[in-house]
Amino acid sequence: MFHTEICDLLGIKYPIIQGGMAWVATAELAAAVSNAGGLGIIGAGNMPPERLREEIFKVKQLTNKPYGVNVYFMSPFVDEVIKVVIEEKVPVITTGAGNPGKYIDSLKRAGIKVIPVVASVALAKRLEGIGVDAVIAEGMECGGHIGEITTMALLPQIVDAVKIPVIAAGGIGDGRGFLASLIMGAKGVQMGTRFICSEECKVHDNYKRAIIEAKDRSTVVTGRPTGHPVRVLKNKLSREFEILEQKCAPIEDYEALGTGKLKAAVEGDIEYGSLMAGQISGLIKDIKPVKKIIEDIICEADEIVRSINSGRLWEVCQK
Repeated sequence: MFHTEICDLLGIKYPIIQGGMAWVATAELAAAVSNAGGLGIIGAGNMPPERLREEIFKVKQLTNKPYGVNVYFMSPFVDEVIKVVIEEKVPVITTGAGNPGKYIDSLKRAGIKVIPVVASVALAKRLEGIGVDAVIAEGMECGGHIGEITTMALLPQIVDAVKIPVIAAGGIGDGRGFLASLIMGAKGVQMGTRFICSEECKVHDNYKRAIIEAKDRSTVVTGRPTGHPVRVLKNKLSREFEILEQKCAPIEDYEALGTGKLKAAVEGDIEYGSLMAGQISGLIKDIKPVKKIIEDIICEADEIVRSINSGRLWEVCQK
């Protein structure tokens, strides 16, 4: 029932993509999502090229399904990362924190699908013009780096502005969010925080428990003065960022405070680690296998459709 253009474009069963979270989106998590019918993503982040090559090798051992790599354009290794994904014939890349334009021709020649994350209509239109295959419309509800517009406001505007498929991201964690995104015109969804709380995700259990214990107001946006705001769970580190803002501290102080803190969170430091997580955290109450997460989302969405007008809602939304 939920087969869309994204399924055909990426060769996947369900239109569900896993977010490319640095330090979190490992080969193990990516392979689990791909094996369950979605598209798993390795988060390259600031990963050195040879480390990325190792992760790609590992994911190829764990799945024969399509997978992808998230390329972070603020990485000092971005040129080398692009070279690795081309050499390794990675089927799909998602991109963030920059414009993939200078690499489009070489990626296309290699047969790689390019799907950037966008936070505005203008950027979505510009990237459509250079030949990307789809865009991910990511609202400010997401964890990690955020834009300024909510998913519900941003998604339909981007859908109306471009002809390529649009994938919704930010604030999606169950069948209701999945179905709502499709109703608003998305051809699929990307989820990050929900997959952190999976058995296959390799982050420390402290990180997972912090998400499960979160409430609706448990996240905060840090680092706005740097121009690269980040949504995290509130803790002692986020409070220190707030103090820097109150003091109008120089940008260098933010950079010094944030260095290495995401890795610390992944390793279990929930007080001074950067616990990147979206506002959907308050909805997540359990840790379960990736396959179960995806199956539950599809089943819940299907039940909603069946309960409304004997399924006619889905027919109307896809016209």
